[in-house]
This record gives sequence, structure tokens and C-alpha cells, in this order.
Amino acid sequence: MNAAGNKAAHREPVLRTIAYVAVMLYCIGRAQYGHAQEFSLAGGSSRAGSHNTYAWAFEYQEGIGEYFAGSFMWLNEGHVPDHHRDGQAVQLWARLPLVRRQFVISAGVGPYRYFDTTVADLGGSYSNDHGWGVLYSLRAQYYASDRWIAQLQLNRVHVQRGPDATAIMLGVGYQLDAPNGAGPRQWAVGRSNNVTNNEVTAYIGKTILNSNESQSATGGAVDYRVGLLKYLDLTVGYLHEGKTSKARRDGLTSQLWATRAFFSDTVTLGFGAGVYYALSEYDNSASSGPGKHQFSGLISITGAYRFTKHWAARLTWNRVVTRYDRDTDVILAGIGYRW
Repeated sequence: MNAAGNKAAHREPVLRTIAYVAVMLYCIGRAQYGHAQEFSLAGGSSRAGSHNTYAWAFEYQEGIGEYFAGSFMWLNEGHVPDHHRDGQAVQLWARLPLVRRQFVISAGVGPYRYFDTTVADLGGSYSNDHGWGVLYSLRAQYYASDRWIAQLQLNRVHVQRGPDATAIMLGVGYQLDAPNGAGPRQWAVGRSNNVTNNEVTAYIGKTILNSNESQSATGGAVDYRVGLLKYLDLTVGYLHEGKTSKARRDGLTSQLWATRAFFSDTVTLGFGAGVYYALSEYDNSASSGPGKHQFSGLISITGAYRFTKHWAARLTWNRVVTRYDRDTDVILAGIGYRW
């Protein structure tokens, strides 16, 4: 394959990831006139191949009428020999409310974009494999008073490469929109103004390399956030990942965010996708590594608490998606000024 072909092949996984996340942003945005939001955390046991491990997930769900819902899930499938896998899934759910709508049975299915730290095929100590799969789920939920939800969920993951997995998880959820009766909300009213106007935030946190040893370093960032539409934000910023024993990297970022606000706009949640351009990248040496002046994907989730009119605390989890086996998780906390 010639040099141009190699570059195109390297770009393809990043472009596919960005396209997939763009579809997720579109689907979330399309639900703006019917967003009975729920947030849940779950954990339990998983079996992949012949090995047992743990699994955990958090999920954001919106009602689409009485009998359907859509969701976004970040799933961590634990560790089995030669595979440390997690990723994001979008699912469409069919649901059946029972017993005065307090007990709900649901079945969901959707695409799963996974990231797997595994043994390198040719040289090196590990490889960051990216691929596609399908996530099938069955769930039983009990809607208690005061917005709380108890749930039991069975997941089946089928992937392109690596072992398929089955997990059973217990979880707790919370209705972010106040219910208008027993059980899940079908719809909720929209809003007339943007979730975000302008915001500048400075961050500090930890960078974790997606390797077998999970090397870490102190990182930081700064970004400017502006609301483009009611539920759509744009950020531009600078990310410094710090120096691990394997690599150090910094660069420019830009993302689009699907954003929601709750509790009289004091709490916001968002899911973002975009690009990360590395200004510098070093593989534990004085010479530049393969990532310098390269574009990578950037997938993130964020939450903010607006404690005054102009000031907010923000927590963001970033996944840097590379094509040269230097994926990282960058978990940042920051203070932002709003106007």
C-alpha cells in the first residue's frame, strides 16, 4: 500500500468514530420535544469467553412516548486475560409498564462502539483496538416515590473481534424530570432558550494511558464553551495530558455537545464528540512520536453545577481515540465563569 493509502487507512477508524458519535448527537437532539430524562448507575458480574470479571455502566435515557425510549450508555466490561474493553452504546427500547406503571419491563438493542486494550499483534506490549458490536439488553425496573428507580439488567455484547460477553447488573436510577404520575414520564416540555450562553473553564486532573499498566500523569486543560442552539454547545480549547512513563502529549481540541439542564438550570449534563490536534507528542524520548501534528478523535461526557449566576464547577471525562496505540482517558475537574 502506498503512503496515501496508508494515511487513508489510518484516518478511517477515527472518521467512523466521529460519524457514529455525530449520529448519537443528532438522535439526542431530535428528542428535545420529548425528553423524560433518567440517569442510572449499575454494576455486577460479567462472563467473557471462559473468564469471569466485573462490569459497570452509567446510562442516560429519554422516554419516547408510553412504550418506547432511547438511551446512551457508557459500558465498562472489566478485565479478562488480554482484553480490557469498554465503550459507548446507543439503544432503542421497547417497554411495558405494569402494576399501575410502577413496574416496567424493557428490551433494548443498539450499536456498540468499543475500545479494547489487548496484546499487540506485531511488536509492542499492547494494542488499542477499536471496533463495532451490538448490545442487547433486558431490564426490569421498579419506580419508587421521590423519583428513585431500582433496576435489574441483563446485557449481551457481540463484537467484531474479541470474546462476546454476558453481564448481569443491579442498578439505581433517578428521574431528572419530576414525574407527573407513577412510573416513567412519557414526554416533558421543551425550553425556549439555550442551555449555555458563554463559559470559560480551567481544569486540572489525571491522564490514564490505555495500556496494560495504565500509566498515569497530571493533566490540565482550558476551553471556551458557547451555546449554538437550545441543546447544542460548541467548545474549543487546549489540552495538556502531562507526561506518563510511555508518552507525553498536548494539543488543540474542538467538540460539539448535546446538552441538557435540570433543577432550574443549576445542573447540566452533556455528551460531546470532536477532534484533538496534537501540537506535540513524545514516546518517552527527546524525539517526536508518531502522534505529532496528527488528528485523533475525542469523545467526552460532562456535568456541571452552577452555584452562582456566573460561576460553575465542571467535571469532564475525555476519551482520546488514536490510530497509533496511545488512547487515553483524561478525567478533569474545573471551575468556569459564565456570562
